[in-house]
Amino acid sequence: MIRAALLVLAVALASQAAEPPPVAVPPYYSVRYEASEVPGELGVAVTHTLWIPPGVKALRGVIVHQHGCGISSGISGLTAAYDLNWQALAKKWDCALLGPAYHLKKDTECRKWCDPRNGSDAAFQKALAYFAAEAQHPELTTVPWCLWGHSGGGFWSSLMLTLHPERIAAIFFRSGSAYAIWQRGEIPKPTLTPAVYEVPFMFIGGVKEAQDKSHGPARIGDRAMLKDWREHGAPGGIASDPLSGHECGDSRYLAIAFFDACLAQRLPESGQTLRPVGKGVTIDNSWLPDAGFAKTWASYNQTGQPSDDTPPPAPTHVVFANNQLAWNAEADLESGLAGFIIERDGKEIARLPQKTVGKLGTPLFQGLNGGDTPIIAQPPMTFKDNADGKHEYAVRSVNAAGLISAPATTMP
Repeated sequence: MIRAALLVLAVALASQAAEPPPVAVPPYYSVRYEASEVPGELGVAVTHTLWIPPGVKALRGVIVHQHGCGISSGISGLTAAYDLNWQALAKKWDCALLGPAYHLKKDTECRKWCDPRNGSDAAFQKALAYFAAEAQHPELTTVPWCLWGHSGGGFWSSLMLTLHPERIAAIFFRSGSAYAIWQRGEIPKPTLTPAVYEVPFMFIGGVKEAQDKSHGPARIGDRAMLKDWREHGAPGGIASDPLSGHECGDSRYLAIAFFDACLAQRLPESGQTLRPVGKGVTIDNSWLPDAGFAKTWASYNQTGQPSDDTPPPAPTHVVFANNQLAWNAEADLESGLAGFIIERDGKEIARLPQKTVGKLGTPLFQGLNGGDTPIIAQPPMTFKDNADGKHEYAVRSVNAAGLISAPATTMP
């Protein structure tokens, strides 16, 4: 009943909102905390969902994907931990992937959670302690975090920076931070220690936000924070998405590349103390972690789309039984997983998905909503074929740049 009600609500509120995910079973873990009416405690109920790469011996960090304000954004956050592209990044660096989802009753309740001092910081750390015990990964309570935040999630991330700079490996702000709000005195101004200026960060906003009455003019507060932080020597930068407004567009490809470069520099080989970033590359007062990311950054500023010149990894564990083909696959780190090509005896017979899922961003196998989470948490990797006789089948992955993997084959 709860799942059905959530699905109806999601469809009614936003056509691009994600489907509620299945019940979490390992490697997924989930915990819900209810709202409290006590001042300073969590004011909005939240569900935290965590994915841990199968077989990982010791986690090195947690990648947090924090949705923005609003009821529909909270619903879309329920599928964040199921995202194959973000999982590819987490797996590469032996990190967990965490998606908090706040269950708002009114869109205007956002400040009850997006200011972490109102109980969401405590709930976040309580969830990590719960997962540490449940998944038998005690290091979850001490490893560093990468924070990705959209709109209100960026607001939350910027304040988490002031509270826990020593725990944060990097931050990616998609259309939002709290800087301008605390500068105007609308919320208590946080204490800024020297450590806050050591955390690498990247801002990005959509060009179309300039015409958005709710969120424009585009990114004035972000640019003010960048200027302030850069004057303190902080490693930060800003990018522009030429195709989007306040929605996330394809900015995940820049965010994942940014975190990939920062984790390479910051994660310690042993212990929990983050390493300082390198000198990096500076372009137009934007600090960029390395030359490879600088190339990706420049390309994204021009196109707003994924840039990739290498094919995706091939599917694995291809099996054909009872007229059904099944397989596993991982997303291409640089450009995600757009779908699959099915071949019988060396000839293409189908492409999946047969119909594009969603209307935002470059089409992906899981679909993509405006908050950068999957529309479908776990679409089946199966194909039914009723051809008579024995045949050789092959499956190829296709990434969002349109590149095709080598075939993974099986015999019936």
